[in-house]
Amino acid sequence: MFGFGSTDITTFLLEMLYRVPAVIIAISFHECAHAYAAYRCGDPTARNLGRMTLNPVAHFDPVGLVMLLIARFGWAKPVPINTRNFKNPRRDEIIVALAGVATNLLIAFLTYGIMFVLQVFTTVESDIAYRLLETLFFINLSFFVFNLLPVPPLDGYRVISCILGKFTRTPAGIKAFYYMERYSVLILIGVLVLNSRTGFMVDLVTAVWSAIAAVYALIFGIFL
Repeated sequence: MFGFGSTDITTFLLEMLYRVPAVIIAISFHECAHAYAAYRCGDPTARNLGRMTLNPVAHFDPVGLVMLLIARFGWAKPVPINTRNFKNPRRDEIIVALAGVATNLLIAFLTYGIMFVLQVFTTVESDIAYRLLETLFFINLSFFVFNLLPVPPLDGYRVISCILGKFTRTPAGIKAFYYMERYSVLILIGVLVLNSRTGFMVDLVTAVWSAIAAVYALIFGIFL
């Protein structure tokens, strides 16, 4: 998720067979969750524009999709929201921002549960099925971690800007957030370069993975 894929054509094509459905599911549910949360909070903008759907065509940006599949860094069309329609703008904007990543985390959690059950309680052996589930798990977990980074235009940035509401209206806050948004692309590139050298996002994914594994081990421990 956080680096370039294989340069070997055969390996690359096989990788795409697993990555394409996982990316489609991750993005479609992520964006639909944003739209649904906004609708429940009082803003019908995304629903009226046809974005409250699991149809991937409504969410994919062609260039962003190709970049995501090949370079493992891409984007979807942002879900439009009008915060003036929210009953409690700051709270509701946080809810909408977190809805996408929460959905990715839920998908990852449930997918790991399926893999856990297949491995521990059955004798089913299917490399293809397991690889599909494994890819779906890691793609959604990666979406969860990456989108929580406090960098525009990611969801984590929207959460932080809402939490620091009063600060964002001070001269220092206005200046800081202005420069973050103006140089957001450079900041994102810097984050990816930093990750390539330190692997900090992989460490974060691993930490969440370990937590999920611990939960399932606890839940099913009585059967082992």
